Amino acid sequence: MSAEGQMILGLVIGVFVLIFLVIKTKVHVFPALIIGAALTGLIGGMDALDVVNGITSGFGSTISSIGIVIGFGVMLGRILEVSGAAERLAFTLLKWLGKRKEEWAMAIAGYIVSIPIFVDSAFVILTPLIKALSTKTGKSIVSLGIALGVGLIVTHHAVPPTPGPLGVAGIFEIDMGYMILSGIILGIPLIIAGVFYARWIGKKIYQLPDETGIGWKRPNMPETFSEYVEMEEKKNLPSFFVSVLPILLPILLIFINTVLSALELNDGIYQYLQFVGSPVIAVLIGLLVAIYTLFNDIKRSEALDRMEEGVTQAGIILLVTGGGGALGTILRESGTGDYIANVIASWPLPAILIPFIVASLVRLIQGSGTVAMITSASITAPILATMDVNMVLAAQAAALGALVFSYFNDSGFHVMTRMMGIKNVKEQIMVWSVPMTIIWAIALVELLIADMIF
Repeated sequence: MSAEGQMILGLVIGVFVLIFLVIKTKVHVFPALIIGAALTGLIGGMDALDVVNGITSGFGSTISSIGIVIGFGVMLGRILEVSGAAERLAFTLLKWLGKRKEEWAMAIAGYIVSIPIFVDSAFVILTPLIKALSTKTGKSIVSLGIALGVGLIVTHHAVPPTPGPLGVAGIFEIDMGYMILSGIILGIPLIIAGVFYARWIGKKIYQLPDETGIGWKRPNMPETFSEYVEMEEKKNLPSFFVSVLPILLPILLIFINTVLSALELNDGIYQYLQFVGSPVIAVLIGLLVAIYTLFNDIKRSEALDRMEEGVTQAGIILLVTGGGGALGTILRESGTGDYIANVIASWPLPAILIPFIVASLVRLIQGSGTVAMITSASITAPILATMDVNMVLAAQAAALGALVFSYFNDSGFHVMTRMMGIKNVKEQIMVWSVPMTIIWAIALVELLIADMIF
């Protein structure tokens, strides 16, 4: 068997075993991810020791990029919940927008927030808000979470200065302003579709946070909204400014860091601004602000207990997220992604479809949307440079093609579903894989129409 055939065989067997273990056996998704990664590498022709190193390095690199943020984020989230700050945010948001518009509010918030920061970090930071909204309005956490997640993922893929589309624009050598504008415009229909799907699936999977704020419950009928406003007005809740500051401050710091990095301003005072704007430090600052503003009147022992309650939620999220990173690393290091991408790039397809399909396949194979975007752009930009194609749309095709079917080898899949308390595999796919594929398909139609016009 050729080396290429061996890589494909390893991929097929590894993914099949992973899915079988998760769906049909008692094996938890974390060891299943590691088993799938090991089989993919060994059968695909990697040296045994390289497989081990790939698994450990993939796990470690994934956790190093998101693990600390998750840890700080869940502690911050617990403070926002216990202090009443999340309740204040939910109440204020509802007063501004009115009832029955919660999903739109979350989608718009995600659409804006994810421009400067990674999806996983933003979702962790904003999870307390959707939990408070779910508890107080009777809206399923699923509908609110999907709306938020879709809002986050769209601009994460399409609008610089997020690293993925920023890198794609650079490789295609297009004006950054055109990339930003096209991403914002193409993202609007995706947001609309995501909200409608979120509302539909939220009725099918009706889940609310329970009374502890840690677990979940599935009541038969939605909880009432009556007298909610009057009840909230009488509560001694933190002010809106104090409640929102621990969330907005890290987002602002991260945005400043992103802008400075994009402008390559990293000398003198700029390096200190980049330091405080790194996700780890920014979320830590938000946590400290929350502790000394929202927990200022709470005893030290009680404050520590509340934060440790949040940490207990982070353990399995970290393991599963790291496991997805391990599988993604093995798939990258085996060379399977590059091989399949090069094959597709050689097919006689309409030019706009080439970066889209390459990005889609690389995303399916190794999980990372950012890696899929950059890989697709690197392979297809030199090919498209000699063809009659709008390069701005081609760049967006590389970015939006990576939206397709997020599943087990994507860290975002595990962050989104676990933070919403969805543990059943079929429901996880309905909650995140399906809406991702819907907006991916709509993006494809948009690109084809835009290609005919421009």
